[in-house]
Amino acid sequence: MSGTNSVLGGGGIHHVAMRARDFDASVRFYTEALGFRATLAWGEGDGRAVMLDTGDGSCIEIFAGGSGADVPEGRLLHFALRAADVDAALQRAVAAGAEVTVAPQHVDIPSDPVTPVRLAFCKGPDGEVIEFFCDRPA
Repeated sequence: MSGTNSVLGGGGIHHVAMRARDFDASVRFYTEALGFRATLAWGEGDGRAVMLDTGDGSCIEIFAGGSGADVPEGRLLHFALRAADVDAALQRAVAAGAEVTVAPQHVDIPSDPVTPVRLAFCKGPDGEVIEFFCDRPA
């Protein structure tokens, strides 16, 4: 995807991921109260996840399985940035001091239909988890 960010070759937030204590209640809140629309869903039980489009293509990704206990970082798991070249984006981040937590890889999200993507994760300067994300042809 091309955008206005000449460094990443993409632009914008692809998604922000959170782990919900009550998956169904969270999905209902974002869809019924705020008008988000489910674009991908996969898994079962505490392995469920859904990608909810906010209306402009950026999404909130909700994972089931959150415990009732408060966690220091809150419910936010990571944020994903659109990048035309995941590998190059990760290399730039590493050159600036980021720590790789997941090397670039192809992933087939087990949704229906399967959604092929390329992604990588790193930690930013304050320990925030950043995902570089790119859709790829099936």
